[in-house]
Amino acid sequence: MIKYAAKANGEHIAKACGRNLSISTKHSVEICSLLRGKKLSDAIRILDESIKMKRPIPHRRFTGDVGHKPGMGPGRYIVNACTEIKIILKSVQANASVKGLGKNLVITHMCAHKAATPMKYGRHRRRQSKRTHIEVFVAESTPEKRPAKEEKAPVQKAQPKKARVVKNAPVKKEEEKND
Repeated sequence: MIKYAAKANGEHIAKACGRNLSISTKHSVEICSLLRGKKLSDAIRILDESIKMKRPIPHRRFTGDVGHKPGMGPGRYIVNACTEIKIILKSVQANASVKGLGKNLVITHMCAHKAATPMKYGRHRRRQSKRTHIEVFVAESTPEKRPAKEEKAPVQKAQPKKARVVKNAPVKKEEEKND
């Protein structure tokens, strides 16, 4: 049984995870923060555009040595991580259809964690390889019914203010003027 970082309460949630994916954890964190809270269909479209090098993934947290892209701040076209995450999103979409959830799916939880980093084989170049765990939860979104706007009575304009009376001001006495 897989342990998830978040608790999924309810039967109306579909889950999927990718373990030991050979993608950068920092890139995965940026992609997850971009897609969290979005509709599943929009998230897959965003990943497709990034794979085709048409839409960069904005970098908010790990911005060191990341160049700016037109119309936004620092960002990159992360092809490898986007293809792996797209596979996971397709998997969670299939899991949701098996559970009988509708087409209106929203990503409620999406996170990336650093996995174990195995050493490469051999005596030379002790380089570590990248590994990442990714979790995705989707839930069926219910369109919120907004209450009808009530017509408000027109607001009356305030009357002009009267002159202020200053306390402790010296009062001129008529008696002193008459003397």
